[in-house]
Amino acid sequence: MQKKQKTKKDYLIFILQLAAAAVLVLIDRFLKNAAAAHLKDGGDVILIKNLIYLTYAENTGAAFSAFSNSTLLLSIVTLAALVAGILFLFFAKIESKLLNVAAAMILGGGAGNLTDRLMNGYVVDYIGTLFMNFPIYNFADILITVGVAIICARLIYDIIKDEKRKKLSGGENGDGNS
Repeated sequence: MQKKQKTKKDYLIFILQLAAAAVLVLIDRFLKNAAAAHLKDGGDVILIKNLIYLTYAENTGAAFSAFSNSTLLLSIVTLAALVAGILFLFFAKIESKLLNVAAAMILGGGAGNLTDRLMNGYVVDYIGTLFMNFPIYNFADILITVGVAIICARLIYDIIKDEKRKKLSGGENGDGNS
């Protein structure tokens, strides 16, 4: 199997992914700073009745407050995941625009929460749900969750598409031989 050479377009896509992630980190910083400035000493604010409210919380853990008070460990793991993600994006050739967007979202969200941990020792969370009992979260968490959901949905789509193609071709490996 011959490896394809990366083109100028591939490098441009990589730069655009990093730039998009950086913009998402800036948006995340702005929202967290606004939450700290306007919600830290005040009460909750209903954003959408019976759905979403704004509040202020300092999370020293990860999702659902797992590994609370493990800021150093979480910072190291997050940094390693970000470096691995950046290296993957640099060396891989992702054809799908949607997957490129998802990758930028995950990088931006991860970098946003890592920035909080390194600057504050905790992550600022500020979005709460009223329609169900769910932990407080933030914009970076949304980016990570939606990015991962997009990738999972695409993987499921590709698996289903491959299975249909195998059935239509009459074989397990696509050449008619099972």
